[in-house]
Amino acid sequence: MRISKADIGVALYILAAFVMFIISIPSWVLDILLAFNMSIAFLILFTVMFTKEVLDMSFFPTMLLFTTIFRIALNVSSTKLILITGNPGNVVETFGNYVGGGNLVVGFIIFIILILIQFLVINKGSERVAEVTARFTLDAMPGKQMAIDADLNTGAITDVEAKARREKIQQESSFFGSMDGAVKYVKGDAIAGLIITVINLVGGMITGIMFQGMDAAAALSRYAILTIGDGLVSQIPSLVISLSTGILVTKGSKDADFGHVLVGQLFGLPRALYMVGAVIAFLGIATPLNPVIFVALGMVFIIAGRTVQGTLETANVEAAVDEDEVAAEEVRQPENVNTLLQVDPIELEFGYGIIPLADVNQGGDLLDRVVMIRRQIALELGTVVPIIRLRDNIQLNPNQYIIKIKGIQVSEGEILFDHYMAMNPGYVEEEITGIPTFEPSFHLPAIWITENQRERAESLGYTVVDPPSIIATHLTEIIREHIAELMTRQDVQNLVNNLKESNPVLVDELVPKLMSLGDIQKVLQNLLSESISIRDLLTIAETLADYASTTHDPDILTEYVRVALKRAISNKYFSMGDSSSVVTLDPKIEQEIMASVKQSEQGSYLTLDPTRIKAIIQSTGQEKEKLEQMGKNPIVVTSPIVRTYFKKLTEDYYRDLVVLSYNEIDSDVELQSVGMITA
Repeated sequence: MRISKADIGVALYILAAFVMFIISIPSWVLDILLAFNMSIAFLILFTVMFTKEVLDMSFFPTMLLFTTIFRIALNVSSTKLILITGNPGNVVETFGNYVGGGNLVVGFIIFIILILIQFLVINKGSERVAEVTARFTLDAMPGKQMAIDADLNTGAITDVEAKARREKIQQESSFFGSMDGAVKYVKGDAIAGLIITVINLVGGMITGIMFQGMDAAAALSRYAILTIGDGLVSQIPSLVISLSTGILVTKGSKDADFGHVLVGQLFGLPRALYMVGAVIAFLGIATPLNPVIFVALGMVFIIAGRTVQGTLETANVEAAVDEDEVAAEEVRQPENVNTLLQVDPIELEFGYGIIPLADVNQGGDLLDRVVMIRRQIALELGTVVPIIRLRDNIQLNPNQYIIKIKGIQVSEGEILFDHYMAMNPGYVEEEITGIPTFEPSFHLPAIWITENQRERAESLGYTVVDPPSIIATHLTEIIREHIAELMTRQDVQNLVNNLKESNPVLVDELVPKLMSLGDIQKVLQNLLSESISIRDLLTIAETLADYASTTHDPDILTEYVRVALKRAISNKYFSMGDSSSVVTLDPKIEQEIMASVKQSEQGSYLTLDPTRIKAIIQSTGQEKEKLEQMGKNPIVVTSPIVRTYFKKLTEDYYRDLVVLSYNEIDSDVELQSVGMITA
């Protein structure tokens, strides 16, 4: 595997620190390394300042560790030179004399001030911010994941975009978790620097008095200056990096080569390199620091900045040229109309006035409600609802929305933003003022009221609903109404695959030996069209396997399945232990219907006289209205052989009419006939 220059540079940087722990280095080499250490500190500071996103510095915790160990190694090397030779080099001595103005008291005061600033202000604040940010980032992960799932389910983003967002959330979590611990590096470095400073002072005085023949005053004067200089030259870069840490955590891992990413993040901004070069060169000119080292190092950073800028400009020009070429090539190629042929199964389009309800940034929760609709339908009916596309449509009225099934509008509604819909459940006598309207799902009379009227309306007994709930309820009812036609063969295949994991023998017997996916699809669609749940797919498949060998008529197979599901059907429409009011069908009409049934290759159909159909429908409507006035569900009970034909006869007129056979009602249910359909 090829090792890049960046990897070699990072390795040499760390290796130099360990070499300094082991061997003593000359004072002039220490000067160079101290200058380089200050440059790196300023480079980190300015890079953090110009970074747009926190993840652009995802390796910052690692940088903190590397710079801390390098700075401690420099501290150890300078301590060796102070105690052994008394000459740690130009940088340390200059900081001791120049920064303190030649006054030991002033130097110590400045040193203590720097320590206090770093400990009590920057380090303490950075540590707290990193801790809180890490905690909140981890706590917010589930919510962000749900938001991504909601956007994906509604079609606002693609699978690729969802994957990228999830990776970014994971990177942010890793970054702030690492930062919570990484700030301890700088804090520990400051403590170590303070301890080393005390050791330098005490050890230097002992060395000067015992081994160099200096008196106490001369030893104190000499080694105090060197100690102050060593402490300042160490604490200033540490302070700069502490400041960088605070900047970054108040504004992480990359899937790329480590050395390349690390060096690219540090040396990728020309402005930062220019400013670092200017600062270092200025220190070499305006202070007694070695001008050769500082001016030369400053020029190196300036030249590096110019080189990086040239590289970036070239890359931008090449990218622009490539983009123009791609655009030109797109124009030359024949138009791709395949994407225009796709039809979304379910669409919810709305005017611009409803956008705040769907915008998470504005507090809207419509996307979350759409996710809950899919979960609710899955639990209730046992089938997966296709992805629901949410789109704004400027051609609609601001407060209007429409619902489309397979690209065709099937329903619409209108809401008033910042209003609530109040509906009288039937027993509230006192009226409230508002804007009259109709509830879009069930077309019940309602009134739009303001926020101030909400509490009073609820206290009077009105049912008060907010706009997002109105839209969600309407969408749910439309999906229930059309769920049968939304079920595809692929959906059936997915259900069969899930069943095969636990019941492979059953599935192998049924598909494709006895029934095709299309036949199973028709049976499941028949059940869903009458709101019968298919969650108990095992019972459905067992029943189909029992009877598919004798008949392939999906309507007859559906009736067999309904009988097998009678417990679930009875539980859906009847209360155990209570008498349930229903309407029966005249036996003469049942015989008349059966006599008019004709068989064909496509299935069975009715040939009943239109006048007889009209009479049966009118009688059904009268009995249905009688049940509704009693507050009961409109349920008609027929003989098993007639049920499916009577349902087909009436479904175009009364979609909410429930037609059951005697065989699919549990024996524990007590029925009370309150009428009979006659004609």
